[in-house]
Amino acid sequence: MQPFTVPADLAANIAEHERLLRIAEADLCVFPELSLTGLEFEALAADPGLWLTVDDARLGPLRAACRASGVHAVIGLPLVEDGRRHIGTLVLGPDGETVATYAKRNLHDSEDELFEPGGRQVVVEVGGRRLGLAICLDAANPDHSRELAEAGADVYVVSALFSEGQEQRLLDQVGVAAGRGMWVVLAQYSGETGGMAAFGGSGVWKPGGAAEVRLGGEVSEWAYATITS
Repeated sequence: MQPFTVPADLAANIAEHERLLRIAEADLCVFPELSLTGLEFEALAADPGLWLTVDDARLGPLRAACRASGVHAVIGLPLVEDGRRHIGTLVLGPDGETVATYAKRNLHDSEDELFEPGGRQVVVEVGGRRLGLAICLDAANPDHSRELAEAGADVYVVSALFSEGQEQRLLDQVGVAAGRGMWVVLAQYSGETGGMAAFGGSGVWKPGGAAEVRLGGEVSEWAYATITS
């Protein structure tokens, strides 16, 4: 999914995520890294109201949308968990329940100033598939996808931001995980976030690395695919 993200506007982005989830015709919807705010680090540093816990009432519309569509959602958010601030993923289930949270393990230098790295891998089951969660730079660390494959994941789910000029980097990172025999689902941005211009290209890749489906640079577009044996 390549949603339209309003910089640091939590209410607007929750409303857009809700809209997209309510029209989803899928078992699983994956959004990019920090999709509820964009990668707006200065705003996050200045405004504690942009941060979320899993029980934040502002997430209610997303839970309701998952119930309405019977869909799982992988949502990117600035996550406060046990008093620690993370670049986080929240997985909601088709009853609107919290299935899992994941905190990005591999941080850029600039991210170290605002966020703390996560310390655990996360695998969740959706429709009989085991999904290993990753956020952006995680996929650049070959040990990350190796550990998830060894833990039994058969789908590598990446929420990311790749800026213009990083097209080959995106494909290289997809190729590492796909080379381990996993499907790869990658959601990233189109347009600008955090002062960086992204090029789109979200998609789904088969084990081995062949693209099943890819988007261009469209905003608020879906890449649909059926993951088979």
